[in-house]
Amino acid sequence: MNQKLVQANLKDTSRPQAKDFELDCSVAGYDYTLPPELIAQNPAVPRDSSRLLVVNSPTTGIETAPLHHIFHDLPALLRSGDLLVMNNTRVIPARLYGHKSTGAKIQVLLLEERQHNCWLALVKPGKSFKRGAKIIFEPR
Repeated sequence: MNQKLVQANLKDTSRPQAKDFELDCSVAGYDYTLPPELIAQNPAVPRDSSRLLVVNSPTTGIETAPLHHIFHDLPALLRSGDLLVMNNTRVIPARLYGHKSTGAKIQVLLLEERQHNCWLALVKPGKSFKRGAKIIFEPR
């Protein structure tokens, strides 16, 4: 009985405890400029030799600079309890530029065609865009 009580009061000190944090769920929070020369035009050969940027989660309480690795290092970087999220999306060249009747610039990124000529899209700036608003697109 005493042994159970001691075990219940032990904390897992092998990993830092999570700090309170607020996750940025806005699209703008993940918008950044990436110079074209840093965007891969072809897959790495061999595929697992591509670069991998490791960023610590804010939930770990560890605040370190991002670390550069190679993708084949991934199994050694994962620990029990880690969450691995796979992104199998494909980029389609569907960024459209237009403006509202007020002259305000609008950018539309088409993500997925849900029905014929009906798309799931991201609109920037999204806050000022209201449902039913018209966008005027002109050839670039």
